Amino acid sequence: MTVERSDLEDKLREIQGVIDETAEGARNVGVAAAIGVVVLLLIVYLMGRRKGRKGSALVEVYRLG
Repeated sequence: MTVERSDLEDKLREIQGVIDETAEGARNVGVAAAIGVVVLLLIVYLMGRRKGRKGSALVEVYRLG
């Protein structure tokens, strides 16, 4: 059995195709995760601002003596 140049080229093209598909899939998942984190942080920030308005901090100072 002999391996010819065309066989090697075909196999390398096939491997490159699989690598490209995997990289594209990982990129899509990464972008979706980043968007999810940004949305979550925005929601938490807005909820925190809202909570701060309702019960704003009240500081009482007592003088002893």
